[in-house]
Amino acid sequence: MTLHGIIPVWKPKGMTSHDVVSRIRRLAGQKRVGHTGTLDPEVEGVLPICLGQATRLVEYIQNLPKRYQGTMTVGIATDTEDQTGKIVEQVDDIPKTFPLDDVAQAFQGEMEQVPPMYSAVKIKGERLYELARKGLVTERPSRRVTIYQLDIQQVESDAYPILAFDVTCSKGTYVRTLCVDIGKSLGYPAHMSKLIRVQSGPFQTADCYTLEELGLAKEEGTFAQTLVAMGEAMCHLPAIVVNQEDGQRVLDGSIFEWDETVKVSASNLVRIYDESGRFCAIYEIHHQDLRPVKVFRDVHE
Repeated sequence: MTLHGIIPVWKPKGMTSHDVVSRIRRLAGQKRVGHTGTLDPEVEGVLPICLGQATRLVEYIQNLPKRYQGTMTVGIATDTEDQTGKIVEQVDDIPKTFPLDDVAQAFQGEMEQVPPMYSAVKIKGERLYELARKGLVTERPSRRVTIYQLDIQQVESDAYPILAFDVTCSKGTYVRTLCVDIGKSLGYPAHMSKLIRVQSGPFQTADCYTLEELGLAKEEGTFAQTLVAMGEAMCHLPAIVVNQEDGQRVLDGSIFEWDETVKVSASNLVRIYDESGRFCAIYEIHHQDLRPVKVFRDVHE
């Protein structure tokens, strides 16, 4: 039986996101599995994994805000902008305290961010990290990202100052670059020394299963119970319930009339359910029409 849904997995350190996908493929016994946003190998945390027809929802889930907690070290810069890199700059004469409230306030909102050289962004068909490993540095176009909330606190340290942060940000934000930029605003080199993703879209730490727990669920025959229903994972979209007859029309991809004066969400996307509670489709409000975007005819939640 093909499984359709989302498993919020707690990705451990030392594994790539693709490693986790491969493990879930083996446990589920199916190939159609995908993740919703890469985590670096040394970063642990929330990694929603989509199975079956839920892979068609990846684009919506990965576009949602993400929340991270971690630390940054002030006084040392690395070539990768995190703790895994080689030290490229070091400053010893650093003040004991910083105006962190002012800094946190200054970094909230929309901003331009330049991806680090050690990243998977492609420039002329080649990954930046591939160029970086060759010792090359190239111009990178900046991207616009949003920092929705940022809190920074200084923690005790016998060596270089350590700042703990809690940040909620948009898709595409490089938190290690944010740490470097915060350091620059303070006047010192810096790097990200630890990072945990504690939320991705609707999924939080408490929702997650470890790979060990999923392996045990497979042995006990309860693996399917770990999946979150597709419609539930899209809870950020308004829901519309239609009768059984219209539900069938939805599954057939029919277009419906819509009162364009009724506004339901900024994105104009809605979830469609029938009276039995079946998640049928995602539709888009387009002027006076309600048009299909994704229809899930063969999925029974």
